Amino acid sequence: MIILIFLLAAAVVVGAAIYLNQFGDVISKKSSLSGAVVGTFLIAGATSLPELTTSLTAVYIDNPDIAVGNMLGSNVFNLLILAVVDLIYRRRRLFQKVNTKANVPSALVGLLFLVILIVSLLIPGTISIFGVGIEMVVIVLLYVLSMKYISSDDGEQEDVPTKDYSLRTAVIGFIVAALIVFVSGSILSIAGDRLAEATGMNASFVGSFLIAASTSLPELVTVLAAFKLANYNMAIGSILGSNLFNIQLLALTDVLYRKGPILAAVDVSHIFIAGLGLLMTIVIMYLLLRPQTLRSQWRYAAPSLVMALLYVVVSYVLF
Repeated sequence: MIILIFLLAAAVVVGAAIYLNQFGDVISKKSSLSGAVVGTFLIAGATSLPELTTSLTAVYIDNPDIAVGNMLGSNVFNLLILAVVDLIYRRRRLFQKVNTKANVPSALVGLLFLVILIVSLLIPGTISIFGVGIEMVVIVLLYVLSMKYISSDDGEQEDVPTKDYSLRTAVIGFIVAALIVFVSGSILSIAGDRLAEATGMNASFVGSFLIAASTSLPELVTVLAAFKLANYNMAIGSILGSNLFNIQLLALTDVLYRKGPILAAVDVSHIFIAGLGLLMTIVIMYLLLRPQTLRSQWRYAAPSLVMALLYVVVSYVLF
């Protein structure tokens, strides 16, 4: 029964999040709030709302492992999406058709965030400010400082066209979809917690892989839509941007977790998932920066294959 509830909640989260993204896109284009920054935050917030609701619910039910695992796992699953799409469509050579200048800064900042998180997980008893880990404060400040470098090339990225709605319909639809995501995301987190208890599975595995994969499916839809239109910058940019935004949401969960720094309360096994994210981000950077002279399809696709295999191995180890 718990598994059935978990799967139903996951399906509702995905469906509602897709509509949330579409309505958010219409609002950012048709309202007076259509500035680039507001649009970016609206869409980023829309696609990341499932991660936020599940992590906040996990904090509320006092399961920090699911809260942290969901955020870190979502980032890793997002990178897996790029690797799998690149493997399936290897003839298109996704990473050789993108603007390196637009995407490398996002990957570099994401790499820096993961290094900070890994160091914090390795050092027990992290320094805290008003119960929030010092690492989270540093991450938020770095994010704010890096935004101008990350968004400086946004003008070159086109938007994926969505269905056309009136502004009033889009606003009502956005609010309804947000409420559905909030309720179903909360159910997903509670069901995940019960699933870990009933099966004896590691809570960090449930958060990092089962819940994270469910909440990251809207990103998969966005990537496939961008890929279908050969908008490769959008495909990669949306994933790297979503990963940076997710880590800011992890900082928010730390603010709301009132028993001290959240990273000090979680299982040490999160180092594996953070380390996996680090390795996969390094591979993404290599793919973006390597010379474009490879003729063999499989030599081109080898790094993406390595990313997919790393994901399978680490998920098995955590399981």
